Amino acid sequence: MSLADIFIYDTTWPFVAEIAIRVSVMFVLIIVFLRFTGKRGVRQLSIFELTIILSLGSIAGDPMFTEDLPIVQAVIIMSLVIMLYRLCTWLMMRYQPLEDLLEGRSLYIIEDGMLVLDKIEQGKMSHDEFFSEMRQQGIEHLGQVRVGLLETDGTFSVLMFADEEVHYGLPLFPKAYQAVKDIEVHQHYACMYCGQVVQGVVAKQPCNRCEEKSIGWAKAINTKVIR
Repeated sequence: MSLADIFIYDTTWPFVAEIAIRVSVMFVLIIVFLRFTGKRGVRQLSIFELTIILSLGSIAGDPMFTEDLPIVQAVIIMSLVIMLYRLCTWLMMRYQPLEDLLEGRSLYIIEDGMLVLDKIEQGKMSHDEFFSEMRQQGIEHLGQVRVGLLETDGTFSVLMFADEEVHYGLPLFPKAYQAVKDIEVHQHYACMYCGQVVQGVVAKQPCNRCEEKSIGWAKAINTKVIR
């Protein structure tokens, strides 16, 4: 096979013009059909909604360049997908178990400045993901956070302590999130796995909250939220 066959093969100018028309039509149709699914951004899509979007993309792809596939078939399929989406949305508004099944449920990741252990153990959210989300919201340590909620669309919602209620917590930035070797008796330290804060621990002492899962102690901080 020659280089020309790889790039051109039997492509003709009339077929190029047909592709241009097909792509233009399907592009417009995708925009029109996406309008029916709402105005939320990609990051705000749930798994259920993302499935719908991927389905529409797959349906729209083939008619753009497949010569013997009429556009009307893609329009029919896309219409059925949107109708099913609307039906599922209507049912979810009336039956909570169905909504939990398709959309998932919001999960408490942080409570009172500490990570919720069962969510960590189930792998609902890794430490790296958690730290990244917190840092992007200007949070320096867990002692500033009263509640942290992982939403069904993957976003992270937090409720902060008032300045006078901020307490010592696990630091979230890499330079501060380091296991200490020398322990000071009157200093506060945070478990690097679960965030529990204690005073004057032994460097290799396991955390009594997460026990053998403990990965060390970091020097806790209690700075206020910068607003």
